Amino acid sequence: MTVMKDTEIIELFKLTKSKEKAFEILIKKYQEPLYWIIRRIVISHEDTDDVLQNTFVKIWKGLDNFKNQSKLFTWLYRIAVNEALTWVNKNKKRVYSNGEINDALIDKLEADVFFDGNEIEKKLQKSILSLPKRQQMVFNMKYYEHLKYNEISEILNVSVGSLKASYHLAVKKIEQYLKTD
Repeated sequence: MTVMKDTEIIELFKLTKSKEKAFEILIKKYQEPLYWIIRRIVISHEDTDDVLQNTFVKIWKGLDNFKNQSKLFTWLYRIAVNEALTWVNKNKKRVYSNGEINDALIDKLEADVFFDGNEIEKKLQKSILSLPKRQQMVFNMKYYEHLKYNEISEILNVSVGSLKASYHLAVKKIEQYLKTD
């Protein structure tokens, strides 16, 4: 099966008879990348699945209004990031107090049966979790997702200069963390 272009998926979705089929194609194409962008924010596999489901519900509801002013994948990532941040903020207030969230996330990562990283990967993930949330997201999108600064800028609605500074600071902090740990 050939992979449909985003414009073809949108065209198919706008036809009333083929909405479900187009959405199924969209899910197959973007489920894994959206899963990982969310997972790197919320950490837990189970929580990621919940946030991913909410993300696809929002995408379903909003796809009719997609105006092609940005790339489809940028729009999808923005929804996924916003849903993940909403989940983190909602659960941080309810479950964690003060600085406990990073320790709790590290504990979740280490206990996660779906995490198959070795010790080096765990140290890298711990160092990323020690960063402020924006630096985490910028680092993850640049390092793991290989997104360009202009794409990250569209997703996070932040200037490219700010993103470059955030990435640079994140890399320096990660290097320092890995040297001292």
